[in-house]
Amino acid sequence: MWVVVGNIPFKIMTLTNNTFTGEFAYSLDSKGRVNVPAKFRQSLSDDNEGTFVIARGMDPCIWVYPLIQWQEIESNLRNLSSLSKINRTFVRNTARYASPSTYDKQGRITLTPSLIEYAGLEKDALIVGMINKIEIWDPTILSEMDKQNLEIDPAAYDELAEKITL
Repeated sequence: MWVVVGNIPFKIMTLTNNTFTGEFAYSLDSKGRVNVPAKFRQSLSDDNEGTFVIARGMDPCIWVYPLIQWQEIESNLRNLSSLSKINRTFVRNTARYASPSTYDKQGRITLTPSLIEYAGLEKDALIVGMINKIEIWDPTILSEMDKQNLEIDPAAYDELAEKITL
């Protein structure tokens, strides 16, 4: 991405489109808005039209997907048979809390009250890049999750690492 400062063009280094890495600390405002880091907004491809879809995470956090990534998830959810009780429950629990949110001129998205409550957000929020999505965490809850994750068997980490080419 190129920006012009004065009359001088500068290239801003970003990862590939719709790729998010890093951790950023922000505050939730009284209207339930939180800033999306500039680095993440710059990574968002134009076909998303500045829109993310916010949803419940599998952990007590909020997942934030680029719109086009969410459309792929919707397609996968549509392919699940509604005759299966577990499929219906999964689709219901995924879709019922999902909501589009377009960032404003200040780079903020609005979170729904139910998602704020689910993630235990009060004032402080950690914005964490997760490659294809963003997570929004209460810092205390994420710290506790990190402590619990220390208890994961190192052999399980090794097994996963073998699946990733570095």
